[in-house]
Formats: sequence, C-alpha cells, structure tokens
Amino acid sequence: MPRLNVNIDHVATVRQARRGLEPDPIFAAYLVELAGADGIVVHLREDRRHVQDRDLKILKQTVKTKLNLEMAPTSEMIEIALKVKPDTVTLVPEKREEITTEGGLDVLTNSKLLSRTVGELKENDLFVSLFIDPDINQIRSAQSTGADMIEIHTGSYSEANVYEKREYEFKKIVDAVRMTIEHDLRVAAGHGLNYINVKRVSSIAGIEELNIGHSIIARSVMVGIERAVREMLQLCK
Repeated sequence: MPRLNVNIDHVATVRQARRGLEPDPIFAAYLVELAGADGIVVHLREDRRHVQDRDLKILKQTVKTKLNLEMAPTSEMIEIALKVKPDTVTLVPEKREEITTEGGLDVLTNSKLLSRTVGELKENDLFVSLFIDPDINQIRSAQSTGADMIEIHTGSYSEANVYEKREYEFKKIVDAVRMTIEHDLRVAAGHGLNYINVKRVSSIAGIEELNIGHSIIARSVMVGIERAVREMLQLCK
C-alpha cells in the first residue's frame, strides 16, 4: 500500500478568502496526522494565494510525520527551502494565472536549470522530487538532474471521461512507473485523484506515495477532515 500524503493548500484557500485566521491549516495538518496520514503537503506559490510563509515555518516545527514542500524552481523558493528544510522538496511548474498546477515540469527543455536547482538542494541534504507527466522522454531526462524521486502527474487519467481515453492514460502511468524504477528513481503519484479513481492507481506496484489534496479537503467539508482522511486511507489499502 502506498503512503498517503495530504495536501492542505485549500484549507488555506478558504482562510485567504477573508484574509482572516480560520480555518487554520496548521490545525488541519494536526487532524490529518491524527487520522493516520503519512505526510503533509503544501505548495508555497509565488503569489501566496493560499499557503503563507508563516504557515510553512510553523508546519516545519509541528508536523510529526513528513513535510513535503511543493515549489517552483526559482531563487526565492530555493532560499526558503534551504532555511525551512522540509523533508521533501517537490519541484513543480507554476503559472500565476492557473487555478491549479496544469501539468508536469518540462525537464527536457529546462534540464540545466533543474539540474542546478536539484544540485543546490541536495548539497544541503534535501530530498528532491520532480513533478512530471507520465512521459518516457521526460523520465529519462529527469534522471540526469540527480533527483531522488519522480511524482507522476495523474491529472490526465483523473480527468478522462471516456473509457478508452482513461485506459490509455492509465497505461501511460503504469509504463511511467516501470520506467522510473528502471532508472533507479523512487516513485510518487498525484493530482486529481479522488475517492473513485484512487484504488486503481494505488494498486500499481512501485508507487511509494500518493499525494492527494482537493478531493479530501472537499469531502471534509461534508464529513470532517479526520473521517475524510480515514476513508481515503481505506481506499488506498
């Protein structure tokens, strides 16, 4: 069974809608861990639309499981990561106008930048993951950066509404997992996974971690965050 890490960005999204104090993502992280999750994920964005710098600093002090910081490969974010020292740094692409991360890193085009970024992070004893699409060429290029792990973007599979398209995207994930392991990289997966489609992805041999946020936070509005996390953990089993 893969480990379940829960992204709490959207708890902060609700808070930032009023620029107030609640709901508190720090308390949410506590409840997520209490429910049995294996880690906490946050994405500190350039525009600070949800998670704030203060949140990240406090989470580093309070998270008892594992803290995964998603961030763009920029000098500002590298400086923050080196100060905070999360357990994992996941490099992701970022556009100001996007609602959520729309795809994986283009490692082929940006291999020099990513290699420098990964190198600087690893020199400071940080574990580095790259968020990429299930593309064989991108995986080959990712190995050359020196990253420790690849998180496979499952968005296209999760969003496929037609059976044939869904099967095609699922096979791409399976092939990507196999290729990643063959390249001596560890494997995580995430984006768009929910209570309907997660069981199939969690059954793929070799995936160590699933990073899931929106569907869990959305369900927690109805049933509470602890129950929402426990239900997802049961599906992952």
